[in-house]
Amino acid sequence: MAESPAGRIEAVSFSQRKGEKKSNIEKGRLLAGRGLEGDAHAGDWHRQLSLLAMESIAKIRERGLAVNPGDFAENITTSGIRLWELKPGTRLGLGKRVLLEVTQIGKECHSRCAIFHQVGDCVMPREGIFARVLRGGMIRPGDTIRVLPPEEAEVVTGAVIG
Repeated sequence: MAESPAGRIEAVSFSQRKGEKKSNIEKGRLLAGRGLEGDAHAGDWHRQLSLLAMESIAKIRERGLAVNPGDFAENITTSGIRLWELKPGTRLGLGKRVLLEVTQIGKECHSRCAIFHQVGDCVMPREGIFARVLRGGMIRPGDTIRVLPPEEAEVVTGAVIG
């Protein structure tokens, strides 16, 4: 069996209010069917979590803007996986226990953010992804993130992802 694509969690971020940059935290608890505990976007809907790759953030940095994880209001910043190439329905394993399902790639930008006004572009609407939490647990920077092959992704309960 071919090795599934793997990367790493670079940052975990949250905010208590919608529409603002997120603050980086040492670790976060993901709740099944809800999202990141305490985050403004957590709830019973299809966009419980947002993820953005450092590779996407680097594109804005190359344009001269000093942006960091959380500045695009993403909950999880990753490296090593081309998130924007994933399809809805793809399952992701985070750390040893957490299981996510990708629900949406990109989003409509209703109002231009400060980053867009400064550099004329923002990567989140095109390259950010959204997911729901199928199995919760603790995550932290340095944990692995893997794209799960279909046969492994079908086992939702009781399995240890590693």
